[in-house]
Amino acid sequence: MIETPASRDEAQMIASILAGNSQAFHELIRPYERSVYVMALSLLKNEADAEDAAQEAFLKAYRNLAGFRAEAKFSTWLISIVLNEARSRLRRKSAVKMESLDEPLDEQGHVSPALLRDWREIPSEAVERGEVRVMLQQAISDLPPIYREIFLLRDVEELSIDESATALGISVSAVKVRLHRARMMLQKKLAPQLKQVNPKRRWFPWL
Repeated sequence: MIETPASRDEAQMIASILAGNSQAFHELIRPYERSVYVMALSLLKNEADAEDAAQEAFLKAYRNLAGFRAEAKFSTWLISIVLNEARSRLRRKSAVKMESLDEPLDEQGHVSPALLRDWREIPSEAVERGEVRVMLQQAISDLPPIYREIFLLRDVEELSIDESATALGISVSAVKVRLHRARMMLQKKLAPQLKQVNPKRRWFPWL
């Protein structure tokens, strides 16, 4: 979940950076570093690629900070930049694969266990925790990108519907439709497995 400490005046920090205090940029982005990395990882599924995409997103945010408008939160703007960066990298990879059909496909990197480490619905029971986390990560990783993005923004990072719409550049109604479909896909895939882990537990908070 993206949280901004109440004591932070981001508008003032941005003004200071634009006035020449470049050192303040790290303080500005520090609360959002994990969220930006997680969003990149959710699409790229490779830790090294996600780190590169996150770093590039921060650089682009710094270079284009003068163009930031306060209609949206800075965190939402930052998430939209990393999503666009990750998508761009995926498109480039797809183009390379199309040009190299004779070469064996590389295996995708694994999804980091940190992906859902803060998700409130992971069971507290130690025996279940590791097994269920792996199931959740795999199921989310298998979602089509447009549904994976919205699920992570709304149910993991806990952005509002409006913030999610802004970050993705889509309408509020599209956010609602995609989120509903993402949740139903996850429920359909996970329900049989989770019932075997704990038949009595209510696993899906949106029902």
